[in-house]
Amino acid sequence: MSRAAVGLHAHSGWAAAVTLGGEAAAPVLLDRRRLALADDAAPRPVQPYHASEGLPPAKAERIVGHAIEQAQRFGERGLRALAGDLLSRGHEIESCAVISGSGRTLPGLESVLASHALIHAAEGEMFRDALRHAGRRAGISVLGVKKKELSRVAVEVLGISEARLKLRLGALGRAAGPPWAEDQRLAALAAWIALAPGNKRGRQGHP
Repeated sequence: MSRAAVGLHAHSGWAAAVTLGGEAAAPVLLDRRRLALADDAAPRPVQPYHASEGLPPAKAERIVGHAIEQAQRFGERGLRALAGDLLSRGHEIESCAVISGSGRTLPGLESVLASHALIHAAEGEMFRDALRHAGRRAGISVLGVKKKELSRVAVEVLGISEARLKLRLGALGRAAGPPWAEDQRLAALAAWIALAPGNKRGRQGHP
């Protein structure tokens, strides 16, 4: 059984997931997919904080609470399915890296809904937190890396130059074929960081 790591880049209602395996010195692309964090078949606010703006507090809490529960449930389902697919091919996902935002602490719901900037921040954090929740529930160690620090952290933990890093990511993309846009590149870089042996940066343990 070989070890693997998955990188996750969240959006509203979904996340790009790229899984790498092998050794950190020469990672191999094992899987690339889109993880659903909401039910595309059912009417729902994919951006529940935006949908709750101006509503009575009790109704806003119901909308946001339902969206959080759904994102966590779908995230766990998708991550478990990914882990199962990889396991059947002889690869065990040991860790996942969730690309995080600024890391700022958000106030309560009422204060968030009073600020459009905080609404945007809360939307992003909700889906990122759902991915962290999914990892813990699936028994996978969770690693957090800020988006703006991805390249710097990768250079630090992998011990290679940024130029070499870009070359290797480009090679992974050419081997994978499309789609290989920013979402996949960032998720792959996060997975590569998580694949580094002994990497403990921002790691959260098993539940």
